[in-house]
Amino acid sequence: MQLSTFQDGLADALLPGTGGPMQAAAWLSALQSQPGFAVYRNTVRKACIDALQANYPTVCALVGEDWFRAAADRFVQENPPEDSRLMAYGQGLADFLRSFGPAAGLPYLPAVAHLDRCWTESHLAADAPALDAAWLASQPPEALASLCLAPHPAARWAWSEEHPASTLWQRQRGQAPMEAELAWEGDGALLTRPEGAVQWALLSRAGVAFLDACTAGLPLELAATQALQAEPGADLTALMAQLLQAGALCAPSHLAENTP
Repeated sequence: MQLSTFQDGLADALLPGTGGPMQAAAWLSALQSQPGFAVYRNTVRKACIDALQANYPTVCALVGEDWFRAAADRFVQENPPEDSRLMAYGQGLADFLRSFGPAAGLPYLPAVAHLDRCWTESHLAADAPALDAAWLASQPPEALASLCLAPHPAARWAWSEEHPASTLWQRQRGQAPMEAELAWEGDGALLTRPEGAVQWALLSRAGVAFLDACTAGLPLELAATQALQAEPGADLTALMAQLLQAGALCAPSHLAENTP
């Protein structure tokens, strides 16, 4: 027997769907019939649930541990890990919660889950030099219009149209009073990782549109236009200052190559 065949069979026996399609084999049936195998399988399943709870602390805090772990158990059954790093596990939880019956009365929960995922992705993202504000200010106006700015690899942003998901998420993460007055309207969030630590702040609709345009490779002039279309009257100068201070934009490639 090849080692890969054994590994695929064992993985699929522990969490169906992880090892690829497997044909029934005597050795695998004998392995699964051992009394201790069920304990091993439950341990693996618990490790996945524990990982989800660690990766989605805000969701867990909002719904309670018992509710979360019951939902996580269902998620693990339908979405076994595909990455050996358990910290990266749970990418599809926000989508799962949208169709999870018990979450129907918590319409903001998928957006909160998405922000928990944004935190993990920001934490795990690659390093890169952030755009230097002094360099940007030194560029001639005619060059700025055609300049393409890319979001930093660790930058994540999101907009919730109907729910103040970002405010709920930030209050829970920052352990602020949840009972404080809250306007029930859409909002956005920006997550970055300056100096190695993930930070977050509220982000306007214009900011989300601007970063989306930068991701699409649009030059600065068109990105600014899209931001104003999304939020007429937005203060683009203040927005750019926020993005630069947060390290949300990446240095142009020719500058990054010369950075020691």
